[in-house]
Amino acid sequence: MDFKLTDEHRMTAEAAKQFAEQELKPIVRELDREHKFATEAVRKAGELGFMGVYMPENYGGAGLDVIAYVGVMEEICKIDPGTGVVVSVNNSLVCDPILKFGSEAQKQTYLKPLASGKKLGCFCLSEPSTGSDAANQKTTAERRGDKWILNGTKNWISNGREADVALVIAMTDKSKGTRGITAFLVPSDTPGYSAGNLEEKMGIRSSSTTQIHLDNVELDDSHRLGEVGQGFKVAMSTLEGGRIGIAAQAVGIAQGAFEEAIRYAQGRKAFNQAISEFQGLQWMMADMETQIQAARLLTLKAAWKKQSGQPFAKESSQAKLFASEVAVEVTRKAVQIHGGYGYVTEYPVERLYRDAKITEIYEGTSEIQRLVIFRSLLSEYPA
Repeated sequence: MDFKLTDEHRMTAEAAKQFAEQELKPIVRELDREHKFATEAVRKAGELGFMGVYMPENYGGAGLDVIAYVGVMEEICKIDPGTGVVVSVNNSLVCDPILKFGSEAQKQTYLKPLASGKKLGCFCLSEPSTGSDAANQKTTAERRGDKWILNGTKNWISNGREADVALVIAMTDKSKGTRGITAFLVPSDTPGYSAGNLEEKMGIRSSSTTQIHLDNVELDDSHRLGEVGQGFKVAMSTLEGGRIGIAAQAVGIAQGAFEEAIRYAQGRKAFNQAISEFQGLQWMMADMETQIQAARLLTLKAAWKKQSGQPFAKESSQAKLFASEVAVEVTRKAVQIHGGYGYVTEYPVERLYRDAKITEIYEGTSEIQRLVIFRSLLSEYPA
């Protein structure tokens, strides 16, 4: 087995690292404190090709692969996971399904400006009363003549305030269950479409999170993504890929916190020696780094399977499950290594600790990931 990254992968990750260091690190505390979207940094990310990393060049993307995307996500999220999820949503939850399910006209109209960073997208699946029950859609799309009329409210929408285009999942025929769900592409300037107030969040504060309200939003059939009744398939396929991005985000958070912790431990003295000399902390940091490496390899395996066209649902769930729990554990330990200093906002580990928690929740909770993994095992190990 060859675990060597290509020169292109390394160069792309290095470009993302430089971007994060130069564009995000100087302002990340301000972004967090003020719940502020990094408008100029996101624009720069688009210019660098990060908003459509693995989209084809003829559709405005960078023309790289999913492994390169994982590297970009990790490097950005070491510094600012909030801006990282802006990049992830646009790549995984908006560009990817348009590439997979969209018509040529939709790719020209929507994918090109999204993948090139000229526009921003959001993914509207969750609702106030559904949470993880994605099949129980209350948002409706009613056929009236040659138009679709959308009504409903979507919840926890990342990029909700800034998005130019929303991928909306709606019920078109309740009697058909999951086969009665359809996906639509809704420009944010469509009459009846509006974003709610910003949520005051524990972490990833440089990413806006809002409700999206649809009040008699009128669309023609050119806005339908995929076939009528294919919306649940669009949503589940999209989340499979999105979990790779969140796994990479979690790896980045953990790696960023680990680097802060090991630097601090080597410089901080107690009882006349650096605290890195204490065996208890040495073992703690050895475990942290081992967990991060394992999470990274799971994430790369899922990325490789997606890139090579193999089924990857189990692998993406395993990567997200393990990496998110590693991120929470590693950031907790990083705060502990810092002692009292880890509890104040001056040190990045405090923010990374808060940022880590969401990776266990969005794009499918850890409990949902375990269900996905087990269901895959049933087919692999029949009774």
